[in-house]
Amino acid sequence: MTTTDRLPALAVPVAGELLAGDVVRVDPMRNPYRTYLDNLRSAQSRTAMRGCLDRLARIMRGAALDDREVTGEDFPWQILRYEHTIRLRAKLLEQGWSAAYINKHLVGLRRVLKESWRLGDLSAEEYERAIDLEGERIETLPAGRHISADVLALLLDVCHDPDNPGNPADVRDGAMFAVLYTSGVRREELVSRMLADWRPESKGLRVLGKGNKQRMAYVPDDTAALIEEWIVVRGRTPGALFPSTWKGGRLRTDPKGRPARMTGQGLRKILMKRFAQAAEIDPSLREEKYGAHDFRRTFIGELLDAGVDLATAQALVGHSSPATTARYDRRPEKTRQNAVNRLRLPDRPQRHAGDQ
Repeated sequence: MTTTDRLPALAVPVAGELLAGDVVRVDPMRNPYRTYLDNLRSAQSRTAMRGCLDRLARIMRGAALDDREVTGEDFPWQILRYEHTIRLRAKLLEQGWSAAYINKHLVGLRRVLKESWRLGDLSAEEYERAIDLEGERIETLPAGRHISADVLALLLDVCHDPDNPGNPADVRDGAMFAVLYTSGVRREELVSRMLADWRPESKGLRVLGKGNKQRMAYVPDDTAALIEEWIVVRGRTPGALFPSTWKGGRLRTDPKGRPARMTGQGLRKILMKRFAQAAEIDPSLREEKYGAHDFRRTFIGELLDAGVDLATAQALVGHSSPATTARYDRRPEKTRQNAVNRLRLPDRPQRHAGDQ
């Protein structure tokens, strides 16, 4: 919407209109939606927050949440006031989403309104009132799963085909799963690594994490051996460390002929495929849903279980706060049960016959 267009009636939780009949302008060069997304440093963050803002726009326009035709790109965020944002928050509560998911959308709302203020389209007082929204504080059971050593062993096993030894996709996938399990790197951190990021002398992988923070992710000897085995298959041409492959196993290359990086979604599909293969061997896995982030959760849990202090675990995974690291502890309930089982009730006092 780049001209003076009239907004359609926007839906609200009960009845009536959230906004109607407002004449607005959305200047492409002063668009708070675009400004906010351009300020985000990672492609992953931009994708996630674009989705949040688009869903907010659909809710306010009364559109279906999956209506791709409706986005936040042409929504006049600068005309929102407290009476609108508080009713929008009420609408979010009706969705049945988790507290964390609701708060993520509220973060996006606050940030896009802040850009409206920075662009001079919203006064400081109007901005402060509009973002005066309480986040959700509902405590829920932690998401995600612990990946046991048995499950990992099965996953590595399906990456080895005795009838086709050395298949590039098999060797690559086995090395990737080992890195995920023993280093705690994020999905995007793994797929964006270049060959030059691998340091064989220290068995470390140079990682660029959130907020453009660099760190070294170290791996044990057996994982390092799998990486070196993969590099022999891959070759030493500069490019992506774990590139995408064609169906026949041939490496995909970029226009300059270098191994081309896969996407985070590509890694997700590989995981789904390998877990489906593992489920053919162990049918119990058919009821489980694992994701790449579960490797990170498991890594942190294993570190804590081994007695590694929280500060060291925090540094290894690149968290800015130890409280964040603590929330990632996904060790099995058995660990907690064993801790409780150490408690003992006191012995009952001995009573003699005739005692009252």
